Amino acid sequence: MDTENKNVNVNKNTESGSSAAGKLMQGATILAIAGIMCKILGGIFRIPLTNMIGAEGQSYYGAAYPVYQLFYTIATAGFPVAISRMVSERVAKNDYINADKSYRIAMQTSVVVSIIAFAICCFGADQIADFVGNPGAAASIRAISIALLFTPFAASLRGYFQGLQIMTPSAISQVAEQFVRVCAGLLLAYMFFRTNLEYAAAGATFGASAGMIAAMIVLYIMYYRFRHQRRENAAQSAVIEETTRDRFRELVEIVIPITIGSSIMPLMMTIDLAVIMRRLQATGWSLSMSKTLYGLISGYCDPLVNLPVIFIDAITISLIPAVTRAFTLKIKSDLDGNIMTGLKTMMIIAYPCAVGLIVLAGPILHLLYPTKPDEAEMAIHTLQILSLGIVTLSVMRTLSASLQGIGKMTLPVINLGIGAVIKIIATYVLVGIPSLNVNGAAIGTVVAYLTAALLNYRGLRKHADVDLDLGNIFIRPLWASLIMGAGAIGMYKLIFMLHPSNLIASGIAIIFAVIVYFVMVFVTGAVSREELALVPKGETLYNIAVRMHLAK
Repeated sequence: MDTENKNVNVNKNTESGSSAAGKLMQGATILAIAGIMCKILGGIFRIPLTNMIGAEGQSYYGAAYPVYQLFYTIATAGFPVAISRMVSERVAKNDYINADKSYRIAMQTSVVVSIIAFAICCFGADQIADFVGNPGAAASIRAISIALLFTPFAASLRGYFQGLQIMTPSAISQVAEQFVRVCAGLLLAYMFFRTNLEYAAAGATFGASAGMIAAMIVLYIMYYRFRHQRRENAAQSAVIEETTRDRFRELVEIVIPITIGSSIMPLMMTIDLAVIMRRLQATGWSLSMSKTLYGLISGYCDPLVNLPVIFIDAITISLIPAVTRAFTLKIKSDLDGNIMTGLKTMMIIAYPCAVGLIVLAGPILHLLYPTKPDEAEMAIHTLQILSLGIVTLSVMRTLSASLQGIGKMTLPVINLGIGAVIKIIATYVLVGIPSLNVNGAAIGTVVAYLTAALLNYRGLRKHADVDLDLGNIFIRPLWASLIMGAGAIGMYKLIFMLHPSNLIASGIAIIFAVIVYFVMVFVTGAVSREELALVPKGETLYNIAVRMHLAK
């Protein structure tokens, strides 16, 4: 009977490369749509918040987030990936019973670690704020630390559903989390911003804690509604003997390298914060001006540069279980196809985002932050430099997820660690040059991502022997994006010359850029009909291109 189950399972799970890529893109699309909604809500949050509290207030808010991300990562980051991998690997073998048991032991372990992380972050907030050179951030750190008590439950459930390649619960919970975060954060910031910037920033950061509670509630409701399907899965599950000790050992083997690897970036950003603040003051900038300069990155640039991250996260979250499944079943065509699809989709998204932000940095910043024109002007060059990091981050994260999917958990950690060391050295040296100041930190970020991406690619070629068409992935989307960028800046200048309104000129330029990019991805051959078919409504888009005589 077991043999029959296994045979049925293998037959059921053996797909063509196109089908596997389609499933990957379906999951990525669900998460991307949720991500877009979250980013819209995030824009509703960060833009008025920055207009309220300015660069100095954002220095408190921005200082709390790297610290929170570090402790969040230590407490939970490895667990969703571990759960996703452990669940997807067992589901590929029709072993639903041990898939559920793996989720439970991972969640319980995560809770213990999270409580410890909360205690350190909450009760050591003053010491942490002093370490990063921004004592006023202590209240914000303490306010956001409450989220750590609830993150293990939400993160574990997301990992469980992602391991089953069911992305809807994660998507809905993300939207709920962001909605509550925006409402609570803006309300509390508004109550204090006229009297105390530190408390206003703390109120804004508390929104993240309120949002995490909402996400946990939503996920548990959906987990409860999934109970009948869990019972059916368990009833048809293959019977494979595993001990709790075996599952825990596997969990530790996955979580530790992923957690270390995931902690490198938040740790790097926390150290980066301390280096930036201290180096600015050491080279003659006052504490107040140092806060303002750092606030340019955290308040003005990060919300824009992080917009494409929704697509990066969506694709990598879907990519890990898809790659794991293909690797476990030894389907080479699916393995290559999933990685190719992930990278190609990344570049089609990352290039135009980066180019658009570079050529229209000034108009966009002045459009979004009309109450802070001087600070918006100061942030232009920083935003242009950081925009390059969208591309290098996209490649690095995609290849890291691919390595994790094939079981090479330690290699991305080592590669990212090398990038982090380069980042810290570059930031220390370049921020110390007065003419560069915070722009030196932006350059260091781009270089760090690029270094890790190149090392990841080398590791993937060595251990998975993937066959990637680099020209198709990187060159064609780049040409389309460069032509789009030239058209966008040209249109902006023309409209502004005819009607000197930044709002009208920016809006028309952005719409024109979208049209030009749509045309150029077909003219340059950046996307094929088969690739577009993997995207929802892709056939409709292709038919539009045919009617425009852009495709055949």
